[in-house]
Amino acid sequence: MGTIKTTNIEPIADNGTVTLGSSGDTFTLGSGVVQSNLMYPAFEAYLSSDQTPSNGVNTKVQIDTEVFDTGNMYDNSTNYRFTPTVAGKYYVYASIKLYGNGDIEVSNTHIYKNGSLYKGAVFDPVNTSNSMNASNLFNAAVIDMNGTSDYLELFGLMQSGANRLFEAGTKNTFFGAYRIGS
Repeated sequence: MGTIKTTNIEPIADNGTVTLGSSGDTFTLGSGVVQSNLMYPAFEAYLSSDQTPSNGVNTKVQIDTEVFDTGNMYDNSTNYRFTPTVAGKYYVYASIKLYGNGDIEVSNTHIYKNGSLYKGAVFDPVNTSNSMNASNLFNAAVIDMNGTSDYLELFGLMQSGANRLFEAGTKNTFFGAYRIGS
């Protein structure tokens, strides 16, 4: 067979369907070719300065420094939220390093969708005599997003004595997501 070279393929009818191959066929992308509809949009950001939450209060983490943001869909200065404009399933991940200088009693990492808890990770050492110095809680989920109004945020909760910090840094407190399909 030969090579077909073109800049655009569109369906003959207005039904919007173009079929390439049939069941069992494999299509290989050439070296350097990027498939444009997966893993996009995507972002990752981290907390650049320590944040002090109120004791026992679920607090939005002000993730303010972007590592990358492929579609400019993460707000790193006002609402600290990801609002993708492409519908689909997204792999969402987050981690908060909670530092309490020896007196953390409970720590939580929460991923919120549209202002409500979607997925949570909790560490509770049962009683205050088993408190700890620091906790780094990772949380992840696959979340359906509608591509218009759905948004994601990161919250943390820390119950401790006088010392409470969401610790800053690219390896400590971060939040990210990428589209994995429709």
